[in-house]
Amino acid sequence: MKRKQNDSTVRKLRYYTLRNIESHDRWNSIPADIRAAIRVVGHVLPFRVNDYVLEQLIDWDAIPQDPIFQLVFPQPGMLSESDFRRVADALQRHGAADELDRVVHEVRMGLNPNPAGQMELNVPIVEGNPIPGVQHKYRETVLFFPAAGQTCHSYCTFCFRWPQFVGMPDYKFAARETEDLIAYLDEQPQVTDVLLTGGDPMVMSTDVLRRYLQPLLDDGSEMPNTIRIGSKSLAYWPARFVTDDDADDLLRFFEQIVASGRNLAFMAHFTHDTELSTPVVQEAIRRIRSTGAMIRTQSPIVRHINDSPDVWRRLWRESIRLGMMPYYMFVERDTGARDYFSVPLVRAWQVYREAAAAVSGLARTVRGPSMSTLAGKIEILGTSFVGDEQVLVLRFLQGRNPDWTYKPFFARYDEKATWINELKPAGTAERFFFQDELQALIDADRQ
Repeated sequence: MKRKQNDSTVRKLRYYTLRNIESHDRWNSIPADIRAAIRVVGHVLPFRVNDYVLEQLIDWDAIPQDPIFQLVFPQPGMLSESDFRRVADALQRHGAADELDRVVHEVRMGLNPNPAGQMELNVPIVEGNPIPGVQHKYRETVLFFPAAGQTCHSYCTFCFRWPQFVGMPDYKFAARETEDLIAYLDEQPQVTDVLLTGGDPMVMSTDVLRRYLQPLLDDGSEMPNTIRIGSKSLAYWPARFVTDDDADDLLRFFEQIVASGRNLAFMAHFTHDTELSTPVVQEAIRRIRSTGAMIRTQSPIVRHINDSPDVWRRLWRESIRLGMMPYYMFVERDTGARDYFSVPLVRAWQVYREAAAAVSGLARTVRGPSMSTLAGKIEILGTSFVGDEQVLVLRFLQGRNPDWTYKPFFARYDEKATWINELKPAGTAERFFFQDELQALIDADRQ
């Protein structure tokens, strides 16, 4: 296995994109046809990686099949053959820049850049004005997108928020300040949780993070009583919590949040157990936990990377060993390169069940496989029979209407379906129980 020994903690963070990846020693280790594909697909979907991922996590003897290589480097199958050829031809012609831009834009628009109506359906209103960079889909939880945190230490190839990173401003979430968020929270006493998300909030310096969060602590209200931080930084740049210049200051701020009486939940994105294997990530986990923050782990199940019960078993076991709580197995969303990464729902449930059967009860806190749909988070509970009909059993973990929570319902058994819109209600029903009410809620929201 060609990975360097752990020495990244003494280095400064260095990024690689299409502009400079050829300067890295490992570039020529990649087969020529894959290098060509990286250039093509990387013009459509985001590509960014750093030295830590390149040197500590990728097994260069196993590329291109290595799961971390698949996780961060664009792959040939991520675009359809026709779209791939269109972009490749535009690049080879060396024509006007606007021709390539036009082709790339058209291809991007065919990749469903706005899944689950997130741009128009979840935006809160204060005094008749929408609040940029805030989403409120579920009653108790508000999502906050700080403008300074709308990038990542590396980009995941399957990311459902890929439009944030490719120069599509109409699809970007970003809040400059916390003032409007606090004004909105004052009108929403049912909100208990604020989730900082992105991008990755941990790309921000501690001073900037404090500028966004301190007003929530100083507001004089006990709400929100939970602050969540959604982040892939433990996997992609754990030195953020160990040797970065302001790492100690960051941990002291975490301690301040906990000391305010609030629950600080660090929602860590770990896609493969390799990401938990280095000494620096294990030290970073220890240091975060020492502040009183809890760490919960989550990831989608994605083909080519972690669609194996053994990967999830190792991931959950190691999470528990390191003091983290497995939280979610998501289903790859219906956007971007989903045709390359998606796993059929039946197969995702089989992977989940086999992995869960091989771990202790402490690791069975994980929920899933879960689809984050327009209607809400829908969990696949398994397969069964209603009379003579084989069905998929589903339920809501969260819904636009909270009354849908934990209500089971049935879909016709389908081994190929990868998303809720590919499923049909079981029996003689023409629509799922929630669909008419969902449409009414959407119509009201749009008005």
